[in-house]
Amino acid sequence: MISVPGFLLRRLYVKGSLRNTPRGFQFQLKNSLGSGYAKKLMPLQVDGKELPLESCFFTVDGKEFAFTAVSEETPFTLALNRTTTVDVAGEPLSNEPHKIVMGFEVRGLGTLRFDFTDSPANDSA
Repeated sequence: MISVPGFLLRRLYVKGSLRNTPRGFQFQLKNSLGSGYAKKLMPLQVDGKELPLESCFFTVDGKEFAFTAVSEETPFTLALNRTTTVDVAGEPLSNEPHKIVMGFEVRGLGTLRFDFTDSPANDSA
């Protein structure tokens, strides 16, 4: 099975996009690597703590989808050069740096994971 290194996947994260929102927090992904499709999204982790899958959502082209809705039939798509916003419902993040881990299952590649560390931007969305 082909392996995709974490440092390459880390390039998906739009640096500086982590911010608190009235709902919780969000960050953005922009795929410059090549179109990809995930048949399953793993729970996000923040500073080693796993977040409930039901509290995680992603928005593409103005449409919001729950992480729990991702399947073979309705994949999580990271189209080339398109921005995807990941939203988490819950507590906002404190101002210090946080390590966030995101994982997804891709047909033919297995489970891929990457992490990034960033501090939330000072503005509130």
